[in-house]
Amino acid sequence: MIRNLAREFAENEIAPRAEHYDREKEFPYPIVEKLADLGFMGLPVPEQYGGAGADTLSYALAVEEIGRGDASVGITMAAHTSLGIQPFLMFGTEEQRQGYVPSLAAGERLWAFGLTEPNAGSDAGATRTKASLEDGYWVINGAKSFITNSGTRISGGVTITAVTGTRDDGKPEISNLIVPTGTSGYAIARDYDKMGWRASDTHELAFTDARVPEGNMLGRRGDGFHQFLKVLDGGRISVAALTVGLAQAAYDASFKYAKERVQFGQPISKFQAIQFKLTDMATEIEMARLMTYKAAWLKDEGQDFRMAAGMAKLYAGEAATRACNHAIQIHGGYGIMEEFPVARYWRDVKIHEIGEGTPEIQRTVIARLLGA
Repeated sequence: MIRNLAREFAENEIAPRAEHYDREKEFPYPIVEKLADLGFMGLPVPEQYGGAGADTLSYALAVEEIGRGDASVGITMAAHTSLGIQPFLMFGTEEQRQGYVPSLAAGERLWAFGLTEPNAGSDAGATRTKASLEDGYWVINGAKSFITNSGTRISGGVTITAVTGTRDDGKPEISNLIVPTGTSGYAIARDYDKMGWRASDTHELAFTDARVPEGNMLGRRGDGFHQFLKVLDGGRISVAALTVGLAQAAYDASFKYAKERVQFGQPISKFQAIQFKLTDMATEIEMARLMTYKAAWLKDEGQDFRMAAGMAKLYAGEAATRACNHAIQIHGGYGIMEEFPVARYWRDVKIHEIGEGTPEIQRTVIARLLGA
């Protein structure tokens, strides 16, 4: 039922408007509001905090279908839920959960997760943003890059990683801090001019003596590195689901076009060269889908899902890239025209291989989990 509701909404509300929002680089406020009304912005959040109480598999199904309608809308929903809300649920105090999560689950506000920095991307442990405790306040200085959902008119704030001291072994002590929008010294730069996900909100953030209360630390001091690794493990499931949805959209458009496009007196779907492309697309999408569902199921079962999530994210990203390349080839010259959605899919898909861990990082994570 959740999948069907998300699919219907994506087909009727999201897909018909996706080209407009992408072209205008406009954040889709009306669509996000409707997603909130349907309960999708807090789908896996427990009911006691205002969410729908759905499991991870249901959430993955919804993200897949929303992403099939438009990846920009899908990442808005996925980043808000997996990166924005989940840290509160996983590590927050009851007071923090009650104070922040209900409005986020209702979609009244969006929340961001500030991990990446200009010089700390794949090497996330190289965080340079610093926070010092002064008179009961954390004073923050530094910058964050590529932060989703951080600069909309409904953005409530961001949870950031910051160096809060030095560990006994001499390495930086990293902690997570809650920074509400409007905090003095917290500045949000203008939106990036992106190749893909152009209707999503992505900003660079700057902190110049930004002050937040001591109680705005999320979880224990010094646990920030391990916390964000756990957050990313779960986030990879949602990005894999989002990527499967995008790949499915590329396949759907290609199959439809191949049945309609006539060359040499017959639809190009009759030619084996096109059939093989469609077959490869369908097969790899189904493999990526099942890998994603397995990772979600393992998480719901309380089992170790880290490797499954990494594999799903890795395979889905590379399979979707191949699918979008096939989609352009099947469309021929029309494939590079912005009037056809496959051009947008091709621009969007590359980000799916980079965000939430590049293929190189995924392979490193998987190798470590394999014991290699």
